[in-house]
Amino acid sequence: MLYLVPTPIGNREDISQRSLRILAEADLILAEDTRTSRPLMKHYGIETNLRSYHAHNEHAIVDQLVAELGEGAVFALITDAGTPGISDPGFLLVRACREAGVEVSCLPGPAAFVPALAASGIPCDKFHFEGFLPHKKGRQTRLIYLSGLDNTFALYESPHRIVKLLGQLIEFCGEGRKACVAREITKLHEEITTDTLAALKAHYEAKPSIKGEIVVVVAGK
Repeated sequence: MLYLVPTPIGNREDISQRSLRILAEADLILAEDTRTSRPLMKHYGIETNLRSYHAHNEHAIVDQLVAELGEGAVFALITDAGTPGISDPGFLLVRACREAGVEVSCLPGPAAFVPALAASGIPCDKFHFEGFLPHKKGRQTRLIYLSGLDNTFALYESPHRIVKLLGQLIEFCGEGRKACVAREITKLHEEITTDTLAALKAHYEAKPSIKGEIVVVVAGK
């Protein structure tokens, strides 16, 4: 049995009682970065062993993991923050489990783009989730596609690239397009700012040393 267990994207209180029970009862926790996950486990008194499972080793170990699961092991898969498989490792193992007949269950929980959409004030009854754009090859193609969508779309970005992204969004969507930048979601210094793309770019050009992963929500055309 494989459980996909969402972990808090910031505030440690945003983890369910069921998630804590599964993590405590599992035979093994597969963690994107054990150094990141250990403090959370220690905070809740969870002593289950951790094993690294990330984008750089998943192809090499997925068959062994599926074999162990097929023999009756119960594993919990977590990432550094949020729901496994959503712009994070997880898909490859889930697909392999499905193909091998291993049961997979995903617990409900945090994903950064959901609170960003809900709090943005931009229509979110229909939306497109893009995740991280390619850094180079294919980036312009995706921006052209996104700029033509009628519905709201959401992107993930890192702090040191946010100004560049906003500049590219202005280029393809226009400086007056309504958007929202949400960072440090659920944390002490949470910031959710909705304005035009031009105003958001100016805002973050004046704040060169921001921290935390960022969600950018952009209104449809």
